[in-house]
Amino acid sequence: MSFWDRLFGGRSENAQDRQRLDYLSEALVLERQGDYDAAVTSYRLALRERPDDLKVLQNLAIALSKIGRVEEAIRAYRKALEIDPSLSGAHYGLAFLLIKRGDGHFAVKHLKAFLAQAPAGPETERWVAHAQATLDQLIATDSSSPSAGT
Repeated sequence: MSFWDRLFGGRSENAQDRQRLDYLSEALVLERQGDYDAAVTSYRLALRERPDDLKVLQNLAIALSKIGRVEEAIRAYRKALEIDPSLSGAHYGLAFLLIKRGDGHFAVKHLKAFLAQAPAGPETERWVAHAQATLDQLIATDSSSPSAGT
């Protein structure tokens, strides 16, 4: 599954929805093959059946970000966070997309949320360290800007 278990999405709890699972499986295979546009289509088809599926929403956001569709990826992460505000992986992904878009001040909130409930383990240490370093840099940059304190 990789990319950090698709940013903590884990495994789907409802195995009865065969069509959604077929679309999801297809999308994951397409991503591994590097066909992100086709993967996005499959994720969207999976969402037709279950529009609030957190795993699919997060995977969709990842695929969209890989093909440069930042605004759509941001919307997918935000929808996932509306459903479950505790999704640390969605906070992480959203934070870095906001930074990429030039909205570092909005990313601070999501980096803090990620770090407040960051997963533990050797596999996640580098992601946690990266988030902390980025947060520290954003805070330092914000406090040293000429408009700080105004």
